[in-house]
Amino acid sequence: MKNYVEGWSDLQRGLYDEAYDIGLSWSKDPSTSPDDLQELLHIGDAVESGELTGAELEFGPLVDGVAEATGVAVATVPADYSDPGFRGFVDGARDGATDDVYGV
Repeated sequence: MKNYVEGWSDLQRGLYDEAYDIGLSWSKDPSTSPDDLQELLHIGDAVESGELTGAELEFGPLVDGVAEATGVAVATVPADYSDPGFRGFVDGARDGATDDVYGV
């Protein structure tokens, strides 16, 4: 389910939507490693709990997804759940993950 941050601009919502769709597609792709998917979901949980506050993430699928969504080459993504690229990609991947991968 799409989950915007209150006060985001239309541009930020658009970035979230694009990153969400990319994360959803990535998580449902049969070539995506379940281990990579589970790692991303653990990263998302750690960011939400504050364990990675201020970190810059280099996790390949996340960086690639945000770069695709923004159209800008990036080397890292901020570990910030209020960042529309990070949040969109992680939310999309969560929504696309099967229960056996995510462990729900």
